[in-house]
Amino acid sequence: MEYSVMIVEDQSIARKYFEAVVEAAPDFKLLYSLDTASVAYIYCSRFPVDLVVMDVVMADGSNGIDAARRIKEMSPRTKILIVTSMAEGLFLTRAKEAGADSFWYKEDEETDFLTAMRVTMEGRHLWPEESPIVKIGDALSSEFTKAEMNILRELSTGASNQQIAERLGIEVGTVKSHINHLLSKTAMNNRTELAIEARLKGLVVSHS
Repeated sequence: MEYSVMIVEDQSIARKYFEAVVEAAPDFKLLYSLDTASVAYIYCSRFPVDLVVMDVVMADGSNGIDAARRIKEMSPRTKILIVTSMAEGLFLTRAKEAGADSFWYKEDEETDFLTAMRVTMEGRHLWPEESPIVKIGDALSSEFTKAEMNILRELSTGASNQQIAERLGIEVGTVKSHINHLLSKTAMNNRTELAIEARLKGLVVSHS
């Protein structure tokens, strides 16, 4: 059986790689290849698509997870494989909530892209147990606690300690303590440097 595939990926190199894999596979056929998620659902409405390979963060600001949700609402039978190179752990949770069928990290050394597609089309789910580990300053992301990650996400929006405390429902003193711990672990000079590095490495993504 041959499955039709739509690729939604804004990075040219990654998109061409995905296209090459799909076109070389006897059980898949490339139907569309887009560099934005903003119109993905329109293409899915024109012709039946069996599998959508969807990146999360697009250069034009469109969001692959939001697009996946819209496609699933329109066509529940369409399988969606979310792909990303970013270590932001919330993406996995949001992908599940959006109805995605699988989630694959581009740096995954155990499961290749073709296998990820086939597993998804077989009706199974690919859900990574943990996010990729990245280095922030002198620390690995695996060294950060859940509370510190929550602080770091809010910090990346440019929020003040008071705003972070209000958003997370904690005391300002607790916010300060977590930030100090993060600065100590990473050996970063200040909160701005820490936030910028975390965003550049894809560990956190601003929700502002």
